[in-house]
Amino acid sequence: MTSYVRYSPDLEQPFPDEDELVRQVVAAMGKANQQVADKHRHGLRDAHAKSHGVLAGELRIQPDLPAHLAQGLFAAPATYPVIVRFSSAPGDLRSDQVPVQRGLAMKVIGAPGPRALDDGFTTQDFLLVNHPTLPFGNIAEYAKLQDLLEKQPRQSDQQLQLTGAAARVAAKALTRVGRPLPPAVETLAAANDHILGETFHSMAALRYGDHVAKMSAAPRSANVKALTGSHVDKKAGESALRDLVIDFFADNSAEYDIRAQLCTDIDRMPVEDASVLWPEELSPHQTVAVLHLPAQDAYSDARRRYADDVLSFSPWHALEAHRPLGSIMRSRRAAYPASSDFRHRFNGIEPQEPSDIKELPA
Repeated sequence: MTSYVRYSPDLEQPFPDEDELVRQVVAAMGKANQQVADKHRHGLRDAHAKSHGVLAGELRIQPDLPAHLAQGLFAAPATYPVIVRFSSAPGDLRSDQVPVQRGLAMKVIGAPGPRALDDGFTTQDFLLVNHPTLPFGNIAEYAKLQDLLEKQPRQSDQQLQLTGAAARVAAKALTRVGRPLPPAVETLAAANDHILGETFHSMAALRYGDHVAKMSAAPRSANVKALTGSHVDKKAGESALRDLVIDFFADNSAEYDIRAQLCTDIDRMPVEDASVLWPEELSPHQTVAVLHLPAQDAYSDARRRYADDVLSFSPWHALEAHRPLGSIMRSRRAAYPASSDFRHRFNGIEPQEPSDIKELPA
């Protein structure tokens, strides 16, 4: 019988100088925010600035989950309305021909239970990216990467494409000889595939009721499974991903398995280092819910404005049962509000956290 690590606050071990490192990271992100806002005359997210689709859907909690999976939001069968935003990782509006990491952010509405922060909200956000680990696995490594992130707003799409091509060549060479990838190479070496066929990961850990987990979303329905590994046409234009998402959902629904990978060995599956891949032979991904996205207009002007300018997504929009864990997640407790405050203030827009799916425009 598998033994799952029990959640305890002392699983987290903050860095001695963590507060100062977080301050440095937030300050660097603020500079990048300002650069991009000056460029576009509009405030954008410091990460995942460009959306490709905004969808209304349902999160259907699986019935008859075993006790180790029937935890927190997933404790009992239920159906929750959700808002899903597909996006690209940079904090700028880059061409979809630039191969970068892609994201799926899911906002569950009406999540019951005590909060990780006393924010008065009833939402549970899951922020997922199409890579299972963070190349900078803790706040100290992330702070070292700030120079790279600060330079990106000043680089052209063509420069980023050339940098990405070089990184993919380097990644192949290093993989061939069994060498680990440096964080910068891993960050820049993403493939440019159809976003709806991707599998998305929380990368960092979170509390899972009595346990600890990483979360993921994997294609479930045959129509999105068929898109996995499908390359984006190089002639499809700068908004190729948006066009693919719009075209797909005009006539199709999609389903994704929402999965939990529970920690079974705190040494081999660490909480404080998000760069470590949790071995599936120790703990496989287990489906706990199904994300259902019906056919719809996935990118109306009203939806884009609401999702890009009004909404905020944060791992700290969370139940206590799904408290974010580890130094990267702790840094986001300060970083996400700082970015959101800057964006809303720059644009003169009041932020809102939805309590009803009807607040999402058609």
